[in-house]
Amino acid sequence: MRFLSTSGKAPPADLRTALFEGLPPDGGLYQPETLELLRDDAVGRLYGTTLQETALFLAWHLMADELDVDRLEGIVARALDFPIPLEQLDDRTYVLELFHGPTLAFKDVGARFMAQLMASYHASDDRPLTVLTATSGDTGGAVADAFHGVPGTRVVVLYPEGQVSPLQERQFTTLGGNVTAVAVAGTFDDCQRLAKEALADRELRSGVALTSANSINVGRLLPQIFYYFHAWAQLPDPAADIVVSVPSGNFGNLTAGLMAKRLGLPVARFVAATNANDVVPEYLDSGEFRPRPSVRTLSTAMDVGDPSNFARMEALFGGSPAKMREAVVGSAHTDDETRDAIARVSRQYGCVLDPHSAVGYLGLEKMRARRPGCVGIVLATAHPAKFADTVERATGRGVEVPDRLARLLEREPDVVHMEPNGESLKKLLLS
Repeated sequence: MRFLSTSGKAPPADLRTALFEGLPPDGGLYQPETLELLRDDAVGRLYGTTLQETALFLAWHLMADELDVDRLEGIVARALDFPIPLEQLDDRTYVLELFHGPTLAFKDVGARFMAQLMASYHASDDRPLTVLTATSGDTGGAVADAFHGVPGTRVVVLYPEGQVSPLQERQFTTLGGNVTAVAVAGTFDDCQRLAKEALADRELRSGVALTSANSINVGRLLPQIFYYFHAWAQLPDPAADIVVSVPSGNFGNLTAGLMAKRLGLPVARFVAATNANDVVPEYLDSGEFRPRPSVRTLSTAMDVGDPSNFARMEALFGGSPAKMREAVVGSAHTDDETRDAIARVSRQYGCVLDPHSAVGYLGLEKMRARRPGCVGIVLATAHPAKFADTVERATGRGVEVPDRLARLLEREPDVVHMEPNGESLKKLLLS
């Protein structure tokens, strides 16, 4: 597989280059040059398979020209050692629980696969690797956990101070060791900008082996394709009219779903479900992409006003809003709607959703008005205990906190505070 830049001004790269460079030199994002369609019989053979079997098949399909099957099998076994169950709410509604990994968020899938993939390449290299990531919530914990203790690596997590939940913050500020947490006096968009600027700084990168672990890195994006096929493989009827609603912030998750569809995933439509940060639903309505400063909501990890992965979505559809609308429907929701959805789903089904997953559920409800007979899958992206205050106020009941999260509250955080300027970050990375 070769990777091209969404900006179209950089030479093609192989997987290793795209993985460790993070961003192409022209400032775009790496995108697979082609996504070879799976044959119908190959897709059919995935129905009823395990997560590991599905992941290995797809990893081999995507990466066989660079990695042999034994290496891929080891990467899959080490990275995806937790379940991703599809839970049924009623005869047409399902929830894909992506929060059973070590940090209880969907980011564990991509982060753990990426860490193992990098380790398989980096084992023979002597130069230490710095993994830089910006987080609006769950990415920081997932990346920090995935790389914590990995020899020859250092993790630097940038996050907007005061804008992630306390449990999310503890997941990457209490590990220590090779993990440095940096509280930025700004928004997630500031953190993302700083990360991109650092990756584009050739002088900095001559002194530091630097890469990114955000979804701007294809090493984290491609493994997210796996669980879309795994969700379909668990449905009672694989031939149903299927719609997947994706809680969306930086849009890596939805991009992976669209790539899965290009590979042959039998899904009719996707819902881009957002909170008040609705630049993509607005684009789908108007045909114009107008990024703007993010606003704070209950679903904090989706508070993104200039989503990076939109460039990949646009490239997939050749810059045509009309073509994108054939695959994606936009749906934006308020905090009041989110609270109401958490309460209703808990009351009706006994299923407790976190605020992000609740936005996904709302997106599916909106889609049902247009496609009443569809079978809907909502991606549940985080464990509700990570947002216990919001969930408890909405449902009127306590949320059981898993032991692995409860123990974090007993640890003291270790944080570096920084203004949102590139020189401060550069100094830190060089230290």
